[in-house]
Amino acid sequence: MNKEKQHEREAKEVAQLTERISLETPERGTQMHDIESFDMMPLSISTKNGLKRGKFAKPTKIQIGTIPHALAGYTHFTLPWSGKTLAFLIPMLEKLFRQRWDVEDGVGALVISPTRELAMQIFEVLRSIGKSHTFSAGLVIGGKNFQEEQYRIIKMNILVATPGRLLQHMEQTANFELSNLQVLILDEADRILDMGFSNQLTAIVGYLPSERQTMLFSATQTKSIKDLARLSLNEPEYVAVHEKSTSATPSGLVQNYMVCDVGQKLDVLFSFIKSHLKQKTIVFVSTCRQVRFIHDVFCKMQPGIPLSALHGKYKQGKRVEVYYNFVNKPAGVMFATDVAARGLDFPNVDWVVQLDAPEDTPNYIHRVGRTARYNKNGRALMLLLASEVTGLLAGLEDANVPISKIEVNPAKTQSTHGKVASIVAADKELKALAQKAFMSYVRSIYLQPAKDIFDATALDTEQLASAYGLPHAPRMPFLKDVAAQTREVNREKKNVNRKLQALKDKIKAEKLLKKLGASKQQNEPTASSGDGSDSSDDDDSDDGDEKTCW
Repeated sequence: MNKEKQHEREAKEVAQLTERISLETPERGTQMHDIESFDMMPLSISTKNGLKRGKFAKPTKIQIGTIPHALAGYTHFTLPWSGKTLAFLIPMLEKLFRQRWDVEDGVGALVISPTRELAMQIFEVLRSIGKSHTFSAGLVIGGKNFQEEQYRIIKMNILVATPGRLLQHMEQTANFELSNLQVLILDEADRILDMGFSNQLTAIVGYLPSERQTMLFSATQTKSIKDLARLSLNEPEYVAVHEKSTSATPSGLVQNYMVCDVGQKLDVLFSFIKSHLKQKTIVFVSTCRQVRFIHDVFCKMQPGIPLSALHGKYKQGKRVEVYYNFVNKPAGVMFATDVAARGLDFPNVDWVVQLDAPEDTPNYIHRVGRTARYNKNGRALMLLLASEVTGLLAGLEDANVPISKIEVNPAKTQSTHGKVASIVAADKELKALAQKAFMSYVRSIYLQPAKDIFDATALDTEQLASAYGLPHAPRMPFLKDVAAQTREVNREKKNVNRKLQALKDKIKAEKLLKKLGASKQQNEPTASSGDGSDSSDDDDSDDGDEKTCW
């Protein structure tokens, strides 16, 4: 009897929600702007309870822009903003709820994520807001027991997966069916393609039914993304919540940059950490070896705040451990490569510090997006070399990124060179790591495609070596080749300039001679009728006649 009443209650709720959606959905191409809370949306009681449990009260811009259209069943091509995970999980849960989905219906929703970390994070949010629903959900990622996944996967209603592992199950797991799929979500599709999953993604889409709702989230609109959109989306609703904004970054984010020498960077960073001991900071650097070295040497310097490191060389278990340790601490500093810049949600981050410059504007925006999330405030600081300023700031200006310059304060900057040198000299492993970190950074600059911004030959390598505690810069044959090429180019430029200057001088001299000749003809007097000879004929004569000088 209780079950029957529950079914009746759910049926009535579904009917009411369906009617509200049909009445309240904005016209295609438009967005709603007057939604101040999730309670104002046509969502099920179970989803609203889950949102309250997760302390999600006020929707973000992307949620306001995406959810109403997604509830109506439209396919989406969305440019991400803060809060994108809820922007697709909420309409996904609601679609299955309104269709009264249960275990016997099989897999109804599929979320594909580029990395294990992001997939795990999505799954945790799903478990939180979906707890009051009755759907079964599974996490399908590499690094776990494949046979155990095979046994469980066929009983799931919702799957969160990485592309490689999902395709493996599609090809090898018996009775694994996706023919009844209702919702496909491609999270960070551009990153999925960048990581080399294009063929796998095409194969996966080929297995899926054409009649489905698809939501594609991508930070960029490259040709490959547009091709994927054509393959997977049918008349998509395009959502870019920040297009009409005056800035490409959140309004609560204060952004600054400093210009300093390469040898000052660690001084500025250590001094910054010492003055922000009660806050949570993410520090971005270019390479994994830099993360390891800076983390290890700063740990020995004991700044008085928990330090952690996150990069792509860590195994899955270690990355997850580092992530959750950082998230659960009230204050701390995490050194990271761009593995952490995309997708991962770090709640309550106060500062993002970019010790090394981002490769381009999108990379900058992804990095600073780790703070000022969910309508909160945040700060971002970027350290630039003098050679990087013009090119990088021009790109940020084009993207409407409001950033202002602040000066390095020598009185508040503590030199770390002596301390780092003594620590490195006393530890052979750390010295070897310092050398590797040094070379990996220089090589990263050398490999940057934007040569007008990043010039490896312009680096003061001795200054950098001193900052890393090394007595001198390690030998780098590839840098010598670059320097030789640069010298050859400069020689060619000088030769061209010399030839051009010689040609200019010749033309100038010819013009001057012509001008003098014309002036001479104008001022020359008429010869005497009795002389019978030109004055020039008398120049070499020694007959005693007076010589005329003109």
